[in-house]
Amino acid sequence: MGLTFDVITTSLISQFMKLREEIKQTKPFAGLGEEAFLNLQRTAEYLNWKLAEVLGPRELSPTQYNALRILRGAGKSGLTCGEIGGRMVTRDSDITRLLDRLEKRNLVIRTRDPKDRRAVITRITPKGLHVLAELDEPVKEFLKESMNRLGGRRLGELSKTMERLRG
Repeated sequence: MGLTFDVITTSLISQFMKLREEIKQTKPFAGLGEEAFLNLQRTAEYLNWKLAEVLGPRELSPTQYNALRILRGAGKSGLTCGEIGGRMVTRDSDITRLLDRLEKRNLVIRTRDPKDRRAVITRITPKGLHVLAELDEPVKEFLKESMNRLGGRRLGELSKTMERLRG
């Protein structure tokens, strides 16, 4: 029993030390909450960096990719800037500038709403749809490689845990 306990204890300690080693922190964390929070941030940053590598050949950032996916989902009706911002996975303080960059590349088009001239509707263009179609499989593979390590049960638990943290 002593050997089993030692192996389990050593394994747990090495897991808890991993983040501290990665960020070269010499002091213990203030608590489990701080450690979990920093692990979440570190993991999210890592996954975004890896996603950026997948999107790189199409010269899109993860935020631009997210906006294009939102517009693809909106269909022909399109969305206002505020509606796009409300659906973004990560907050961007300047959706207008993000859409400007996508419009310059002819990936989206913006028009005034004929019913409310104050509103500007953004729609994805055929070129934007083509870019997304080219990325669908590489992104699917990226998600499969990075997320399926946990298995279905753990992924479900992780999603529920993240939702609890936000709710």
